[in-house]
Amino acid sequence: MSPSISPEQISVLKVFQRNEITGYHIYSRLAKTIKDKNNAAILDRIANEEMEHYKTWEKYTGIEIPHDRIKVKWYFFISRIFGITFGIKLMEREEDHAQKLYGRYLEALPEARRIMEEEDAHEQQLIAMIDEESLKYAGSIVLGLNDALVELTGALAGFSLVLQHTRLIAMAGLITGIAASFSMAASDYLSKKADDTGKNAGKSAIYTGMAYLLTVALLIMPYLIFSNYMVCLALTLGIAILIIFVFNYYIAVAKGFNFRRRFTEMAVISLGIAALTFGIGFVIKKALGVEV
Repeated sequence: MSPSISPEQISVLKVFQRNEITGYHIYSRLAKTIKDKNNAAILDRIANEEMEHYKTWEKYTGIEIPHDRIKVKWYFFISRIFGITFGIKLMEREEDHAQKLYGRYLEALPEARRIMEEEDAHEQQLIAMIDEESLKYAGSIVLGLNDALVELTGALAGFSLVLQHTRLIAMAGLITGIAASFSMAASDYLSKKADDTGKNAGKSAIYTGMAYLLTVALLIMPYLIFSNYMVCLALTLGIAILIIFVFNYYIAVAKGFNFRRRFTEMAVISLGIAALTFGIGFVIKKALGVEV
């Protein structure tokens, strides 16, 4: 251990050292479980680099540090459920936060900072090489999910005011949602086929249709459980906000997009359309003199 390194700097390097050996175990474990050989090879490369990073910091600290078993299990679980790219980028975000938080303690160690920056840049390049199908079709999922949120929240708001009966609203919403999901999937298929290549048009259409149907099921669920149509509408809008939050957070982490801007834009559009349709339903109800 170099005598020029202070105890505070050693403490920081121990944090980095533990992160690297933990990352090594996460990447190694993931590489052994995925079927795609290309992705497995990339994860193995990242794991080996994590081990090299660990050994670099070990030269400074002079001690061996065990990995965080709980973190290994947690990120392995996240990666298996939500995808490799999401899991490892979420983990890298945490490490980046730690580096920014403790980086000031390494001002007197320019060599260590240089190694850290170069290694991180190479890791990001490797992570970008991972080929994951769900992210390939993120655009199709966005199309289905966004259209379902905008169209169905608006439709359910209008149905709620006009029909005022939860079972009737659920029936009308299901018919509207299922028909629209087929229409959206077909439109996406024809759109992709019209491209120069038309490659994977079928898969793209399936992702679009399934995203639409899943969103429809979640939005209509309150009307199948509760009897007060206004309570159901409030819950549906809450579910819509939750869907927007979860999906945009996923995409922001996995693809590096701006979460706040995308979430705000999508939420304003969906809720705005719902409010507008609710108002239109009120006007039409009064104009036609419909009473339920």
